[in-house]
Amino acid sequence: MKPRILVVDDEPEAVELVEFNLKQAGYAVITAVDGAEALRKARAQTPDLIVLDVMLPEMDGFEICKTLRLEAATARTPILMLTAKAAELDRVVGLELGADDYVCKPFSVRELMARIKAVLRRTQPETVDAAPVLTGPGRLRLDVERREAWVGSAPIDLTRLEFDLLHILLLNAGRVLTRERLLEQVWGYDFAGDTRAVDSAIKRLRFRLRSVDPGADNIEAVRGLGYKFKGNRS
Repeated sequence: MKPRILVVDDEPEAVELVEFNLKQAGYAVITAVDGAEALRKARAQTPDLIVLDVMLPEMDGFEICKTLRLEAATARTPILMLTAKAAELDRVVGLELGADDYVCKPFSVRELMARIKAVLRRTQPETVDAAPVLTGPGRLRLDVERREAWVGSAPIDLTRLEFDLLHILLLNAGRVLTRERLLEQVWGYDFAGDTRAVDSAIKRLRFRLRSVDPGADNIEAVRGLGYKFKGNRS
């Protein structure tokens, strides 16, 4: 089946441009022009990805993103936000609320399509490796095939992005991974030097680990370099 993408924007020209290019690339497209319609269609049609504009009437993209992340059916749906080029705060807030990526307006169609492909690639089922269950310090376990994580017997509720980030950190336990390397291996592209996506995702991941067990957060920031997972996996 074609990946199904929900495009949310109140500018008809923007919707038409994105919809045309997505359909040309072989995607199925759903559109919405405001928050209420976006939430209704996201709940009813379970898109594989949502392209969400920040500046919307009545309910803005931040509120939509926050609402979707709180609902079980859409908590893990990838969200790519469209933000004003000059609004740096918008990009930071979007990432903090759980958006997987962002593209600045006015955007390059080529860049937008590349970002969409990268996000969707991360959400595809992975090939099972020789050690589908990884374990680490603090009773951490990752089932790579089922994409499930636990601390002891307690499950950790992770988004796809957070799972991928924890997976690569655990695979390289004890090694420092730069933000640029994490962007390349987890996000799947060069993020044009903007590493705030990594910092925001790490912050959310650490919060989720601590919410299950205060001692489960083994992620350490290495000043001026990046992050590492303390200890060794087995």
